[in-house]
Amino acid sequence: MIIVGLTGGISTGKSTISNKVKAKGIPVIDADRIARQIMEPGEKGYNNVLQAFGREVLLPDNINVDRKKLGEIIFNNEDKRLLLNKCTHPVVRRKLFKQVLSFYIRGYPMVVLDIPLLFEGGLNRYCSKTIVVSCNEGTQLQRLMLRDGIDHDQAIARIESQMPISAKVKLADFVIDNNGSVENSVSQLDKIICKISPSKFKVYGALLAPIGILASTIALFIPSRFNLAISSLIGSATLLAISLQ
Repeated sequence: MIIVGLTGGISTGKSTISNKVKAKGIPVIDADRIARQIMEPGEKGYNNVLQAFGREVLLPDNINVDRKKLGEIIFNNEDKRLLLNKCTHPVVRRKLFKQVLSFYIRGYPMVVLDIPLLFEGGLNRYCSKTIVVSCNEGTQLQRLMLRDGIDHDQAIARIESQMPISAKVKLADFVIDNNGSVENSVSQLDKIICKISPSKFKVYGALLAPIGILASTIALFIPSRFNLAISSLIGSATLLAISLQ
């Protein structure tokens, strides 16, 4: 299986490209979605958080987590942030592993990991190829202000809180210039997919399949460099998912 890492900056259009990838029948694993899902009532992550932080982190409905309140707690207290990580990291890690393994077992030749902080978390080293969705700073700024209804200074602060797009571009195997039309960006995506088509790796995939399944299964239970990288990534993704709600 070819694992492709897809990332970008806030409001550069990564979500649009991710949706286009899905439309082509290529499975996409959304790290932010997983981080949100495990905080839903009844989920293991939700239960862990309630046990650690108490019911005071719930909304007035006394059911759902108040993400804003929880965000304020962890951003101002390093110990609390580490506690939240302990509550959520193992849960998200297992869900991510299980999804990758599930697509692998079902015979999908390629899976895309949609991760905003791909490089920051170090997960790019485990991807066959990486794609960065980029646009110029002016376009990014205008899109963010329009999308979130925030002023210029607030938008600048959010953009500067992340790794610069220029730095991500230097690390990427492929870059999609998303300054123009959606059609133009999709055309770039199509060319990239053709270049990284896993057909040329079918023989190797068949030979390594048993090893891949075994390694993925072991990774569910034994800490490794992969687990550590994902752990770091999940921390950032969880904080982002909380802060943007």
